[in-house]
Amino acid sequence: MDRQTVGSANRGRLQVEVRTEGRSEVVTPVGELDHHTADLLREPLEGAVEQGRTRLVVDCSRLEFCDSTGLNVLLGARLKAEAAGGGVHLAGMLPMVARVFEITGAEAVFTVHDSLESALDT
Repeated sequence: MDRQTVGSANRGRLQVEVRTEGRSEVVTPVGELDHHTADLLREPLEGAVEQGRTRLVVDCSRLEFCDSTGLNVLLGARLKAEAAGGGVHLAGMLPMVARVFEITGAEAVFTVHDSLESALDT
């Protein structure tokens, strides 16, 4: 499996790590995803699609909070990835974050995996 660290960004409450693993671009947000930090996640997701990396796996196992702005970032990435022939897979959501997706119905439009490993295996 190809493991290469591409980079990371940090703006206080959110850090985003990005790496290529096999045919997937793995994006790991750590902390709180909200109006003030959303661009830190939007930029690497959009950049990956622009570079032809259209299978995006968002490892949510360390994402502690996600508001509607964060949800919109993920929905926007999903639309761009799907338009380019790919998709967005969400992995390892903590209960608080999973509840946001459940309440809004957004879980129905994403491929959701229990763990990063299962997301990478599909």
